[in-house]
Amino acid sequence: MALAEITARLQQAEQAAGRAAGSVTLIAVSKVQPLERVVAVLEQGHRVFGENYVQEAAAKWPDLRARFGPVQVHMIGPLQTNKARLAVDLFDAIHTVDRPSLAEKLARLAQDRGRSPQLFVQVNTGEEPQKAGVLPADLDGFIATCRAMDLPISGLMCIPPESESADPHFAALAGMASRNGLAGLSMGMSSDFEAAIAAGATHVRVGYAIFGARDYAK
Repeated sequence: MALAEITARLQQAEQAAGRAAGSVTLIAVSKVQPLERVVAVLEQGHRVFGENYVQEAAAKWPDLRARFGPVQVHMIGPLQTNKARLAVDLFDAIHTVDRPSLAEKLARLAQDRGRSPQLFVQVNTGEEPQKAGVLPADLDGFIATCRAMDLPISGLMCIPPESESADPHFAALAGMASRNGLAGLSMGMSSDFEAAIAAGATHVRVGYAIFGARDYAK
């Protein structure tokens, strides 16, 4: 486990970027990780985690929350509209709002409940056809549509193309957020979270650097 090392690197990156201490939230991405690894990180005191799958989170986190107390769990994978109701009950934040039908469903649920998880719009900054996310050219209009439904969008999220430098994508996302008056920036993973912090990330999503490699065969 490398939680202490990653936390120290995050703090150093905050300081190097002139950021306030504690201004960046470290999301430990626990998807498809053995339960004992997740428990080990919880036992070290970490309380913010990321999951990709609603069913996995539903099977895992109610018991862990009962055992360890309040834990923030963030949805960082694609969210099917028909699972939105369960997701709203499970997650403290959803980072993958990416289409009008999902926004409409989340807006109805927020109105029914009188509350909403923290919400980020996923932006396909690389305009990759196989990847989810709102295209940059469509983003301003999509945010305006969300706001017209009283959907409380707090930030943007991106996953840069693997074959490109992430830096231009981080800078572009920061510009889009600033233009739309959004403070939240969910960007940066195990290999590039320090660069993301330098570009203004408020949330970084770190998985294997904390937990080790995932074994999807299990």
